[in-house]
Amino acid sequence: MSIEIKAPSFPESVADGTIATWHKQPGEACKRDDLIVDIETDKVVMEVVAPADGSLSDIIVAEGGTVLSNEVIAHFTAGAAAPAQAEEGPSAATATDQPDSSGPAVRKLLHENNLHATQVTGTGKGGRLLKEDVLNYLKHPTPVAVVTPVAPVTPAPAPMAKEMPKESTNQMVSPSSGPQHRTSRRVPMTRLRATIAKRLVSAQNEAAMLTTYNEVDMSPIMALRKQYKAQFEKAHNGTRLGFMSFFVKAAAEALKRYPAVNASLDGNDMVYHAYQDVSVAVSTDRGLVVPVLRDVEAMTLADIEKGIVDLANQAKAGKLTLEEMQGGTFTITNGGIFGSLLSTPILNAPQTAILGMHKIQDRPVAENGEVVIRPMMYLALSYDHRMIDGKEAVQFLVTVKELLQDPARILLEI
Repeated sequence: MSIEIKAPSFPESVADGTIATWHKQPGEACKRDDLIVDIETDKVVMEVVAPADGSLSDIIVAEGGTVLSNEVIAHFTAGAAAPAQAEEGPSAATATDQPDSSGPAVRKLLHENNLHATQVTGTGKGGRLLKEDVLNYLKHPTPVAVVTPVAPVTPAPAPMAKEMPKESTNQMVSPSSGPQHRTSRRVPMTRLRATIAKRLVSAQNEAAMLTTYNEVDMSPIMALRKQYKAQFEKAHNGTRLGFMSFFVKAAAEALKRYPAVNASLDGNDMVYHAYQDVSVAVSTDRGLVVPVLRDVEAMTLADIEKGIVDLANQAKAGKLTLEEMQGGTFTITNGGIFGSLLSTPILNAPQTAILGMHKIQDRPVAENGEVVIRPMMYLALSYDHRMIDGKEAVQFLVTVKELLQDPARILLEI
């Protein structure tokens, strides 16, 4: 029975998609719900799976092709696989099984670098290909020798060092001595990264963006975490108490007091939101994404920590949905996890402000007339001056600082 394989139904905000990777080829056996193809849109990668046991009969839209919502992209034959597939030897099965056992991030990395899974040695369980394996291969590419069966021959004396056989089909020749090879790769920009670039440039060109800075003493929060870390983790089923939840709660409280920072711009209209949906920037292999924590003003610290971990794991696995990435009213980005000491974050349009966290570093500060060493963090608030006055922006950032330096005020809402 022949079945049409169609692209998923795209939301109204997504016009079309691009065929990123065909994971199955015509005649290749697959089981029901096996991944067939990845379709990349401006925001997420959508996966299309096999509707039944069987195989692809033909592919209509090749990799790199543009597809519309519900467009037919291939035909599928339900039932047994093509005879050629069943007759393939163990080595061929291994070649096709390996990429299927890899995660979306690995498959995407292989596709972007024009690699096949058989070129890279997997070090995971059962030979599973890991992201680190691909990255190590890209740093130190090692050709894979192809071994073919040959008839047994009588061993001969080993040739001298300078002697080379005149004819050899299975030996790899090492690169000649001299300077290292100078190579370049040209990789098309993915739709997601192109969209990110377009939005960032648009934010800088269209918004009257300004950034104000401050610094916060992290000693109180660090002491609080140290005192209650074990109890918190035990009480909340292994959820760890991090710094991010304090910043999200402090930002939510400050947003209540300064609603313009929580607003968005829609044409000539200023839209003020009576809720706080905080977008949290997450770095992935495909680019920076900003999934949203909904109604953070009603969430506990444990709820926030769990939510951030779940969204980050989904983002890195490429499993985020469009709904989880839309509708934020304010954004927090943490460059400190990569070692950034100070930066100027770019607005996440149509939001009017974004808070940047940075690395915690011991620095000398004046306290009660004395110089003391404190773990300090620089904070940066970029905002759209068209909607937010400098006074509001500075007061918002000072409020966040005061709440973080005295965490009890977050609970008391003072």
